[in-house]
Order: sequence, then C-alpha cells, then structure tokens
Amino acid sequence: MTGHKPRAHRRRRAQAAAATAAAAALLLSACGSEGDGGSSAAGGGGTNFVTSTNGIATVAEGDRRAAPRLKGETLDGGQLDTGDYKGDVVVLNVWGSWCAPCRAEAKNFVKVAGETKDQGVRFVGINTRDTSTQPALAFEKEEGIEYPSLYDPTGRLLLRFEKGTLNPQAIPTTLVIDRDGKIAARAMQPLSEDKLREMLDPVLAES
Repeated sequence: MTGHKPRAHRRRRAQAAAATAAAAALLLSACGSEGDGGSSAAGGGGTNFVTSTNGIATVAEGDRRAAPRLKGETLDGGQLDTGDYKGDVVVLNVWGSWCAPCRAEAKNFVKVAGETKDQGVRFVGINTRDTSTQPALAFEKEEGIEYPSLYDPTGRLLLRFEKGTLNPQAIPTTLVIDRDGKIAARAMQPLSEDKLREMLDPVLAES
C-alpha cells in the first residue's frame, strides 16, 4: 500500500530495536561501576564463581563455562575471530572512548599486553556505544593501544555471553579466557596494573 512500509522491513526494524534495547539494559551500569561488591561471596544460582574483596570474580578450573566465539569487524576495518585464539590466554576488555574509567586503565593494559605477548596472551578490546569508529581510533592512538578491538556499537556481541556466567554487565569490564576458551575471571571496574596481573597470572600459570 502507498505510504506504508513493507511488513518485513518493519519487522527487521523492530528486531533491531529490540536488540539495541537489550544491549542497553545489559550495560545499564556503564562506565563507573565499582565491580562485584566488597566481600567474598559465591555467585549464587549454580554459577560457581566467587568474588573476592578486590572485586575480581573467579571460577575454579573445573567449573568454568565456555566463552562465546566472537567474530566481526575491528575498528581499523579488519576481521577478528576469537576462535582463532584457542590455546592462548585471552584478555577481553570492554570499553568506550567516552568512558573516563576506560581511559584511566588503558595505560595498564598497554603495558601488560606488551610484557605478556610472548607468553601466549592475546589482548582483545570490544569497543561499544561509540556511534562511529573515529573517536575510538583516536582513543587508541592517544593511549598507544596496538592490540585489536572489535567494533560493537550496540552491544550485540556482549549479548552472546550467557546470563548467569561471568558475562559483561558494565563498562569497563575485563574477562580472562583460559587456554581452553573458558571464562576464568571477570572484573567490572577499571583495573590497575597490579589488579590486571592478579586476574591474569593465575590463569597464565595453569598447565
């Protein structure tokens, strides 16, 4: 009918809007979260993770769940597939160029990434809620970030993490993925160099 959009087009727009709304809800506590709480506690609901007093949540090696395979375009226009990194320890950092805590932690990620790249550690960013790549690329240049970041403006990649696991729920969030592709640790707060190493080193030491 004249003046009316086809139903299929309206349906696609509705689905896209629903995905965006879900991503926004997922990241409701974006930028400035203080992590998982201040005391050691079990994750509850059969999640098997424990949060320490420093806000880092960890899962024992035998109780971990697989991280989703993340594929897509990077900020510089390349392609990245985390499935190619199995056998390596992967540090995933969710960030946005608009996020002051992300800026505060960036130098620590750059330093640790440089010092561990020969130990089988891969750093991967997930840039979200930037409406274009330009501010994100400027952020990377200013901070000296050389490792790749997937461009995920609406948070769709983040929705691939299963609820009830150590899924990202704030910006910044950092996840450590073990050599078997399973989520070993999470922090939902900006990280100092010491805290980042506290997350990474035990996983790196696993045989």
